[in-house]
Amino acid sequence: QVQLVESGGGLVQAGGSLRLSCAASGRIFSVDAMGWFRQAPGKEREFVTAITLRGGSTYYADSVKGRFTISRDNAKNKVYLQMNSLKPEDTAVYYCATRPYFRGSYYLEQNYDYWGQGTQVTVSS
Repeated sequence: QVQLVESGGGLVQAGGSLRLSCAASGRIFSVDAMGWFRQAPGKEREFVTAITLRGGSTYYADSVKGRFTISRDNAKNKVYLQMNSLKPEDTAVYYCATRPYFRGSYYLEQNYDYWGQGTQVTVSS
C-alpha cells in the first residue's frame, strides 16, 4: 500500500499563488507517476497534472497549462504543485494520487489507485 498526505491548501485571492505538497510513504517502488486531481462543489473530480517519478515527464490539463507546475523530490518522496495566477474557478478540493506502472493514460482517474484525503483550495474574486 501507499499512503499519501496532502498539505498547503488555503484561501487566496484571485491572481495569487499557493503551493501544495503531497508526501508519500509505503510501497513507493510500485509507483510510476503521481498526479493531482481536483473536485469542485457539484462537479466530478478532474485531472489537473501528473509527473513520472523516474523520468520526470509531466502532463497537464489545458485549464492549468502555463499557470500550474508539478515537481517532485524523490529523495523526500514528495510531489509539489505550484499554482500561480489562481482563478476562482480553481476552487476545489485537491487530491494527490498514485499511478502504478503499465496502467494506461496518465489523464484518467481510473488509472490511479491510491489517494490522499484532499486539501481545500479556495480562490476568492
